[in-house]
Amino acid sequence: MSKVLVPVANGNEDIETITIIDVLRRGGVDVTVASIHETKQITMANGTKVESDVLLTDVAEQLFDAVVLPGGMPGAEHLRDCKLLIEMLEKHDVQDALLAAICASPAVVFGTHGFVMDKQATCYPGFESGLTGAEYMANEPVVMDDNILTGKGPATAMIFALTVLGNLKGYETTQSVADGLLC
Repeated sequence: MSKVLVPVANGNEDIETITIIDVLRRGGVDVTVASIHETKQITMANGTKVESDVLLTDVAEQLFDAVVLPGGMPGAEHLRDCKLLIEMLEKHDVQDALLAAICASPAVVFGTHGFVMDKQATCYPGFESGLTGAEYMANEPVVMDDNILTGKGPATAMIFALTVLGNLKGYETTQSVADGLLC
């Protein structure tokens, strides 16, 4: 079974966070939602309260098939500033695991820490200057370049999550989940 880490922080985008978790779980992926804070309780950007499964420190030594970052502000900034998360992303990148981020996170997290250098990427409009070293794909809802997957924002959360699922579980599982969601 594929294992995915979804790190969450106060201020992450509600729709993106929930969509990523829900779509991947519908596809049979073992999703671990990990708070980067000292408590499991997270308050999303628009007030939705989410309780994570674990604290990030609880899974710091584990390897996952993918690490998927929701966006939203100031959530993306909290993710960017989490030293442990960046160390985990670097460790997973070396292992060629899928690293995925949507909305502000491709620029704020991946751009700041060099994960999109010499890659094509997208992000929420207005954040593209943060895609340091990347080619900004302004008209693409989702962009995959090597092991880096980026998504534009809340309206593209479903296609982003289904693309993550497709990379992990293949076409048939993804199509079945998409059909069930009327996509």
